[in-house]
Amino acid sequence: MSHRVVELHCIMPIDNLPSVKQRGILSHDRAKPVPHASVAKQEIQDRRVGKTVPNGMRLHQYANLYFCARNPMLYLRQEAHGNLCVIRVKLAVLDLPGVVISDQNAASDWVRFYSYPDGLGRINFDYVFADWWSDDHEPTMWRKKATKCAEALIPNVVNPEYISGFYTCDEQTKRKVDGVLNQLNWGLPTTINSHLFFR
Repeated sequence: MSHRVVELHCIMPIDNLPSVKQRGILSHDRAKPVPHASVAKQEIQDRRVGKTVPNGMRLHQYANLYFCARNPMLYLRQEAHGNLCVIRVKLAVLDLPGVVISDQNAASDWVRFYSYPDGLGRINFDYVFADWWSDDHEPTMWRKKATKCAEALIPNVVNPEYISGFYTCDEQTKRKVDGVLNQLNWGLPTTINSHLFFR
């Protein structure tokens, strides 16, 4: 595993934190009956809905985590950053049975799926942890952009004990998250990481 992989990330609306504390980070299918806010783009969800991991489950049966949340998904949601946080997830979650690694966005037409830990050797982590995915060569740009969204797919749910903390874009949003955590008596740290949020 690359030394740069010290945790995994989940982009989450702050409004969902009470549910996350109670139920964990849920797969799309498990979240469906639970009232929640979503940051997902519908066109991406439409691409994921019919996709199945070879020898595995449907994509919507996995909770998806990023190796780096500074990616096109978070970039496209800049206007909502004040209502979002990035959940920090311990690497121990990768040891759960049935974990799948995608070498790029799992909705991509060119994605490849691998078991853990073999899949970690298939990801271009220079692309994952690059600040930007721009490139003068258009096919390379698309490859970089998709690889920025490489995923760890966790069957069904990431239980709350795997969560180690939260990142926010600024002090105001940190206070918002801390207020929710205090109400939940959830003693995890909130850290401002403006770079992660393209600031």
